[in-house]
Amino acid sequence: MAKSMTIPSDTDNGLCCSSVTEAPLAESEAIDLARTLAALADPVRLRLLSLVAAQDEVCSCDLEVPLARSQPTISHHTKILAEAHLIVGQKRGRWTWWRIDPDRLTAIRKALGG
Repeated sequence: MAKSMTIPSDTDNGLCCSSVTEAPLAESEAIDLARTLAALADPVRLRLLSLVAAQDEVCSCDLEVPLARSQPTISHHTKILAEAHLIVGQKRGRWTWWRIDPDRLTAIRKALGG
Protein backbone atom coordinates (compact mmCIF):
# COMPACT_ATOMS: atom_id res chain seq x y z
CA MET A 1 0.00 0.00 0.00
CA ALA A 2 1.32 3.48 -0.89
CA LYS A 3 2.08 5.79 1.98
CA SER A 4 1.14 9.46 1.57
CA MET A 5 2.50 12.45 3.39
CA THR A 6 -0.26 14.61 4.79
CA ILE A 7 -0.57 18.34 4.28
CA PRO A 8 -1.82 20.56 7.05
CA SER A 9 -4.68 22.86 6.27
CA ASP A 10 -4.04 26.59 5.99
CA THR A 11 -5.20 27.03 9.57
CA ASP A 12 -2.56 24.51 10.69
CA ASN A 13 0.31 26.15 8.86
CA GLY A 14 -0.32 29.73 9.99
CA LEU A 15 -0.99 31.14 6.54
CA CYS A 16 -4.76 31.26 6.48
CA CYS A 17 -5.69 34.87 6.84
CA SER A 18 -2.88 37.34 7.42
CA SER A 19 -1.14 39.19 4.65
CA VAL A 20 2.02 41.22 5.13
CA THR A 21 0.37 44.02 3.13
CA GLU A 22 -2.83 44.11 5.18
CA ALA A 23 -1.68 43.85 8.80
CA PRO A 24 1.42 42.97 10.79
CA LEU A 25 2.03 39.24 10.97
CA ALA A 26 1.75 37.44 14.27
CA GLU A 27 5.05 36.00 15.43
CA SER A 28 3.98 32.42 14.62
CA GLU A 29 2.90 33.45 11.12
CA ALA A 30 6.19 35.25 10.52
CA ILE A 31 8.16 32.19 11.67
CA ASP A 32 6.18 29.86 9.40
CA LEU A 33 6.43 32.17 6.39
CA ALA A 34 10.17 32.65 6.95
CA ARG A 35 10.70 28.86 7.07
CA THR A 36 8.75 28.45 3.86
CA LEU A 37 10.65 31.21 2.10
CA ALA A 38 13.94 29.73 3.35
CA ALA A 39 12.94 26.43 1.73
CA LEU A 40 12.49 28.31 -1.54
CA ALA A 41 15.72 30.30 -1.20
CA ASP A 42 17.79 27.77 -3.10
CA PRO A 43 18.10 27.60 -6.91
CA VAL A 44 17.96 23.80 -6.99
CA ARG A 45 14.78 23.73 -4.90
CA LEU A 46 13.16 26.43 -7.02
CA ARG A 47 13.94 24.45 -10.17
CA LEU A 48 12.72 21.25 -8.52
CA LEU A 49 9.45 22.92 -7.51
CA SER A 50 8.97 24.26 -11.03
CA LEU A 51 9.61 20.80 -12.54
CA VAL A 52 7.03 19.24 -10.24
CA ALA A 53 4.55 22.08 -10.81
CA ALA A 54 4.82 21.68 -14.59
CA GLN A 55 3.40 18.14 -14.33
CA ASP A 56 0.70 16.43 -12.32
CA GLU A 57 3.24 14.15 -10.67
CA VAL A 58 6.96 13.54 -11.01
CA CYS A 59 8.93 10.51 -9.92
CA SER A 60 12.04 11.43 -7.98
CA CYS A 61 13.93 9.19 -10.43
CA ASP A 62 13.00 11.63 -13.22
CA LEU A 63 14.54 14.62 -11.44
CA GLU A 64 18.19 13.53 -11.62
CA VAL A 65 18.84 14.48 -15.25
CA PRO A 66 17.09 17.89 -15.42
CA LEU A 67 18.59 18.96 -12.09
CA ALA A 68 22.00 17.38 -12.78
CA ARG A 69 22.09 16.16 -9.20
CA SER A 70 22.49 12.76 -7.55
CA GLN A 71 19.55 10.93 -6.02
CA PRO A 72 20.72 11.62 -2.43
CA THR A 73 20.89 15.34 -3.22
CA ILE A 74 17.43 15.28 -4.77
CA SER A 75 16.11 13.46 -1.69
CA HIS A 76 17.61 16.16 0.52
CA HIS A 77 15.91 18.93 -1.46
CA THR A 78 12.54 17.16 -1.75
CA LYS A 79 12.59 16.58 2.01
CA ILE A 80 13.03 20.32 2.65
CA LEU A 81 10.23 21.22 0.23
CA ALA A 82 7.97 18.56 1.75
CA GLU A 83 8.67 19.81 5.29
CA ALA A 84 7.62 23.28 4.08
CA HIS A 85 4.42 21.62 2.75
CA LEU A 86 5.15 22.84 -0.78
CA ILE A 87 5.22 19.35 -2.27
CA VAL A 88 3.60 16.09 -1.27
CA GLY A 89 5.17 12.70 -1.82
CA GLN A 90 3.65 9.29 -2.27
CA LYS A 91 5.93 6.29 -1.97
CA ARG A 92 5.38 3.73 -4.72
CA GLY A 93 7.74 0.82 -4.44
CA ARG A 94 11.28 2.13 -4.41
CA TRP A 95 10.48 5.63 -5.63
CA THR A 96 8.54 8.63 -4.37
CA TRP A 97 6.19 10.48 -6.67
CA TRP A 98 5.87 14.21 -6.00
CA ARG A 99 3.16 16.76 -6.66
CA ILE A 100 2.78 20.35 -5.57
CA ASP A 101 0.28 21.54 -3.01
CA PRO A 102 -1.58 24.30 -4.88
CA ASP A 103 -3.45 25.37 -1.73
CA ARG A 104 -0.15 25.98 0.06
CA LEU A 105 1.17 28.05 -2.86
CA THR A 106 -2.05 30.06 -2.87
CA ALA A 107 -1.72 30.66 0.88
CA ILE A 108 1.88 31.86 0.43
CA ARG A 109 0.86 34.23 -2.37
CA LYS A 110 -1.92 35.55 -0.15
CA ALA A 111 0.45 36.01 2.78
CA LEU A 112 2.79 38.01 0.53
CA GLY A 113 -0.09 40.21 -0.59
CA GLY A 114 -0.57 38.62 -4.02
